[in-house]
Amino acid sequence: MQRYTTILFSALMIGAAACQSSGDKKDESIKDSSMVKLITLDPGHFHAALVQKVGYPGVDTTVHVYAPEGPELQSYLSLVNQYNERADNPTHWKEEIYTGSDFAEKMLEEKKGNVVVLSGNNRLKTDYIQRSVAAGLNVLADKPMVINSTNFTKLLQAFDDAGKKNVLLYDIMTERSEITNILQQELMHMPGLFGELTKGTENDPAVMIESVHYFFKSVSGKPLVRPEWFFDAAQQGDAIADVGTHLVDLVQWQCFPGVSLDYTKDIQINTARVWPTPLTLSQYASITGKNTYPEFLKTDIVKDSILNTHANGEMNYTLKDIHVKIIARWDYKAAEGGDTHHEIIKGTKATLEIRQGKAENYKPVLYIIPSGDKKDDFDSAVQEAIAAIAAKYPGVKSEKQGAEWKVIVPSSYDVGHEAHFGQVMERYLQYLKEGSLPGWEVPNMITKYYTTTKALETATK
Repeated sequence: MQRYTTILFSALMIGAAACQSSGDKKDESIKDSSMVKLITLDPGHFHAALVQKVGYPGVDTTVHVYAPEGPELQSYLSLVNQYNERADNPTHWKEEIYTGSDFAEKMLEEKKGNVVVLSGNNRLKTDYIQRSVAAGLNVLADKPMVINSTNFTKLLQAFDDAGKKNVLLYDIMTERSEITNILQQELMHMPGLFGELTKGTENDPAVMIESVHYFFKSVSGKPLVRPEWFFDAAQQGDAIADVGTHLVDLVQWQCFPGVSLDYTKDIQINTARVWPTPLTLSQYASITGKNTYPEFLKTDIVKDSILNTHANGEMNYTLKDIHVKIIARWDYKAAEGGDTHHEIIKGTKATLEIRQGKAENYKPVLYIIPSGDKKDDFDSAVQEAIAAIAAKYPGVKSEKQGAEWKVIVPSSYDVGHEAHFGQVMERYLQYLKEGSLPGWEVPNMITKYYTTTKALETATK
């Protein structure tokens, strides 16, 4: 039985400029539309709503939602409603919802939009991607696009189909929008300061990133309720293949900007491992709102009531002979602050390190550290580099602290993680307008997902 619901949060509509196709080969669904029309498919993760935290010129405010009834759909709608009803800069989204059991098939049959937004259960995501692209629809997918090697070949096919259909398949990489990551990338490509990227070794890698996330957290000012499948590796994915996607992407984007990578030649997985974060039943209940474990998690229960989550992973690999270490971890709840990011990139003249600990008030801060014996002209090299940075990012300064330099970034650049989703969407909308992604994006997305899924395969052998 078909079930349609229209939720009108506001009668106001955003006056939007047209986002015209720039190519003659675009799919008919784009040719016939002067606006980008969003389809949200099975929004099981809060990131689906964060894409709609702001409105966009050229994007229709009516969003067509296809999903099963349940708390995940309601959570998505609640967040969108919150953005529509806020006092400052409210959005004006209108959600038209179909909740029949054939929701995925109905979406493909009706094609009421031209961009499918995917953020939810990762077991189904690769299939959703492949089917949407095959139907001639653009896709903006939350990470990860794929969580295991078995489905990696499906993703390859999806990218091949996207090229043939001339539609854009793109993933949401928010870490590229974080200001310290941006400045770290800028500085490491200033030879007068950084020198050259070292190759490192497995025990002393040239690039190391450790990311710590927390199960219990707040989103848009309210406690987040996670779905129970979030803790199932078959549905959410292990940490290496989930959060690890962001970290591998950063390494590629920072170390080899604009370079098309080849996963068959440029990647070598050396070692990888996974380990659990145990949760008590009461901790699990505080995260999910459920007081018992579902049947699909029973194999991960130890000592009667402790859930061993698939929460931690480490991979050691080489990218174009550069040794890289990636660590993705999850804990229950932060004692102070929130999710943290620690990254070290080693050059022949300087090391660039992002720290986010208590000394930094749990905000990411970039440091410049001389490599080896301190050079007499290192301080002047820092000052010259920061002056060049400030010309592009006004207000950025540096402050000497002992032997190292701290990069001071104005608070105006610290827009917060949730705002980064809107920034990714703006980039994607520009690519839609231009009719193509940058030439390096597709091969590098493929390389990224090969790296994460191959590392997981290595860790679980």
